[in-house]
Amino acid sequence: MEKGIEWQFDSYMREIFQMKEVDMKEYSPLTLAYIGDSIYDLMIKSLVVNEGNRQVNKLHKETSAFVQASAQSQMMRTLQGQLTEEEHAVYRRGRNAKSVSPAKNQSLTDYRRATGFEALMGYLYLRQDYKRMLDLIKLGLDSIKGENE
Repeated sequence: MEKGIEWQFDSYMREIFQMKEVDMKEYSPLTLAYIGDSIYDLMIKSLVVNEGNRQVNKLHKETSAFVQASAQSQMMRTLQGQLTEEEHAVYRRGRNAKSVSPAKNQSLTDYRRATGFEALMGYLYLRQDYKRMLDLIKLGLDSIKGENE
């Protein structure tokens, strides 16, 4: 890339699809979790694929270890002490949101904590605070990798 020229994915996406500006405070915590789940999944898949070409089932297995509710719940235990007041309020709204039913094979506590994590990721993504989002993901991943080693 030329010096001083930076491609902005989000700006281009808004332009090309004529997306409107939206006030994030109007979104329910479950809507934030919906987009947060997707962006977190994309981050994990990007990291897994970056480790090298493998069979898709092996990529999926490794990805699943990090995107399941219990892993996200574990990450949130570390991250809670690092959150700003505003971030903690978003997390709490997501955690306390009443969703249809918890994921299979996950405790209700893990599921709720994971929903709060995903709401926080969605909030940071929609706010375009990518650095903060990625810093928190890195901190959370480091905490669960440390516990599993």
